[in-house]
Amino acid sequence: MATDPKGCRHDFGKKILMTLFGILLVYLTFYLGTLMRNNLKKYNSIGIADKMERTVTVSGVGKISAKNDIAVTTVGYTNINLDLDKARTDNNKVMDAVMADIKKLGIDDKDLQSNYMINPENDYTPKGTVFKGYRVTNNVTVKIRDLGKISDVLALAGKYGANQVTGLQFTIDDPENLKNLARAKALLDAKRKALQLANLLDVRLGEVVSYGDYENPPVYGSKEGYGMGGGVAAVADLGPSMVSSGNQDIYMNVSLTYTIFPNAK
Repeated sequence: MATDPKGCRHDFGKKILMTLFGILLVYLTFYLGTLMRNNLKKYNSIGIADKMERTVTVSGVGKISAKNDIAVTTVGYTNINLDLDKARTDNNKVMDAVMADIKKLGIDDKDLQSNYMINPENDYTPKGTVFKGYRVTNNVTVKIRDLGKISDVLALAGKYGANQVTGLQFTIDDPENLKNLARAKALLDAKRKALQLANLLDVRLGEVVSYGDYENPPVYGSKEGYGMGGGVAAVADLGPSMVSSGNQDIYMNVSLTYTIFPNAK
């Protein structure tokens, strides 16, 4: 008995379509079920606030005291002349001599910072503006690492006629390491307070979820050089042992926020 090839192909194609339709129906049923479940969850949660995470925040303070190890002062010269070249030449003559002696004291270039300015200067009268000349100002800020050379540096003002001199400011050359030490102490202080508070509240601490720190302005243990009575000239006359650099207190503050959980009953 002969088989109709067209009929076989028709039946096979029909079976493929039915299979694909069945797969599609399964996926559609699964999608609709998931959609209904999600909508039901949303409906059940209407009017119910999200559960807030319970936290506690504590702060800590760390203090490090250290001796100031450098002194900073500024020596300079300012002059005025109608002739700009003359004004610059006169200024350079004074400051070149000052800089040469500073180098002889063994102060490195990295510890010197110059500030050079030229400005026209006028007098304002009822008859109008009168040009006075060109003012040249040249200052050098000196970082003195060897405190025994303080009086030698300040004496240069009187030696060469420098007329722009500030007093001494004592400070710490590298405060970052001290800040790190103060921060570590502040963290220990905050952790200790957190444990004490958790014990009082009868809870246990979880993880830290927030952290912050900031530095208080440094507190100095002695006055600056120009406050020692008599100004810079008086300090320049003092021996090395008479100049006190004083101490500096560095404070770091930290804030920690912990999650907390009830203790198991």
